[in-house]
Amino acid sequence: MREKQFKTLDEQIEILKHKGLIINDENYAKEILLRENYFFISGYRHLFMSDSDPKRFITGVTFEELYSLFLFDRQFRNIIFKNLLIIENNFKSIISYRLSQKYGYKENDYLKPKNFDTSVEKTRQVNDLIKKMKRQIRVNGRQHSATYHYLSNYGYIPLWVLVKVLSFGIVSELYSILRLDDRVAIAEFYRVDINSLATYLQLLANYRNLCAHEDILFENRTQKIINDTIYHKLLNIPKIDGNYEYGKNDLFALIIILKQMLSDVEIKNLVLEISHALDNLKYNLHSIKIEKVLDRIGFPLNWDDIANILKE
Repeated sequence: MREKQFKTLDEQIEILKHKGLIINDENYAKEILLRENYFFISGYRHLFMSDSDPKRFITGVTFEELYSLFLFDRQFRNIIFKNLLIIENNFKSIISYRLSQKYGYKENDYLKPKNFDTSVEKTRQVNDLIKKMKRQIRVNGRQHSATYHYLSNYGYIPLWVLVKVLSFGIVSELYSILRLDDRVAIAEFYRVDINSLATYLQLLANYRNLCAHEDILFENRTQKIINDTIYHKLLNIPKIDGNYEYGKNDLFALIIILKQMLSDVEIKNLVLEISHALDNLKYNLHSIKIEKVLDRIGFPLNWDDIANILKE
């Protein structure tokens, strides 16, 4: 296998030009490549490549267009990320309230194995997760002001405080090992079934990590698919071989999850922000249509109508 060797900014520019990308201002392009990283910028090239020759850009594609897609994805990612944080905070509050009310507010009470799914197949997962949570108390308990306050003054950390130092991944897994009645009660708050909520939480935790590490978002696809919802039907999303074309394992599936878990005001604001970002991108595109971007995202053309649909 041929090694990938370091390329200077001049060499990076020549590679892009050799592939047919129009660079009107080389100094500007070099500044962007240095600041943003050639590898990440070039990761957005696929929508602009020729169907007949995937190694060459479509005739007329400019560096500014390529960079505009990069900037759109950054804005899109930031919009999604802040809404994921809202859901994370809400879910942590709801799960800690439920468990604290039912099992107590000291870790020796709420972390008892009998409080969780007691089936044989869940035993190892329950024990492992309890160990993880206790480890977080030991490791992070004195590093955060809220947890330190409770440890210092009361000698324990309530769950509603502990969740602040638990990752969304751990809290998502915590939901999966709860007793059935606890899972049902929490799922009913979001008006979804327990299996859908378990899938949603896994996907949300994965997207949170993707956004936090600034990976490419707009064309991401997940291995897990979400169940069909009323939103697929009401938006008349087309089907291929009996399966919905959009909203199953793409970014529109994420929008559907956010629709279920955010408030009406929050989802309307989310849709407005994404629409504004798409309008800016559309203005800067010349060689491809915005519809091509929407298709790659997984958005149906009427995607924004989801903001006006009443929840199930």
